[in-house]
Amino acid sequence: MKKSVYQHFKPIILDYYDKAHIVLTEQEKDNLEIADFGLDQFALVGLSIVTLINTDRCCAKEMVLLPGQTCPEHRHPAIPELNYPGKEETFRCRYGTVYLYVEGEPSSSIRGILPESGKEHYSVFHEIVLNEGEQYTIYPNTKHWFQAGPAGAVVSEFSTRSLDEYDIFADPRIDRIPRIED
Repeated sequence: MKKSVYQHFKPIILDYYDKAHIVLTEQEKDNLEIADFGLDQFALVGLSIVTLINTDRCCAKEMVLLPGQTCPEHRHPAIPELNYPGKEETFRCRYGTVYLYVEGEPSSSIRGILPESGKEHYSVFHEIVLNEGEQYTIYPNTKHWFQAGPAGAVVSEFSTRSLDEYDIFADPRIDRIPRIED
């Protein structure tokens, strides 16, 4: 992601935290992660994250999705060499609406719209709609993806230890770790 793109989106994203009444410290604002997954289509495919804590036992994050923005299909596998069973996470919608897709019986119709580029890499369509105050738990190694509704979304994530660098994405073009370029 170009630094100018990061700087353009940062105040927009911070405004979403304000809308959800989530107070961030200056350090948390400075450490805002804006991930475009290496696809350079941040407004369509991306995710913004403030990590509040990430220890060997637990993790808490506050995430923002812009209107219609998608976090692509992925899973959190076990990592035997680290004695890690995979990440279990609970998403709680704080603002807006989130369309969450997990393994299971595909819904007859879905509200989410697949991104045109890479749509062949989405395979799970069991839809869970999270409105403000609603939550859902995703178990380790479960394929999932999610998308904000028309107002965007702020989602709290409560999980076991997060090892994002080990996430497995369905789309081989994806690079999970954000890189800011001049």
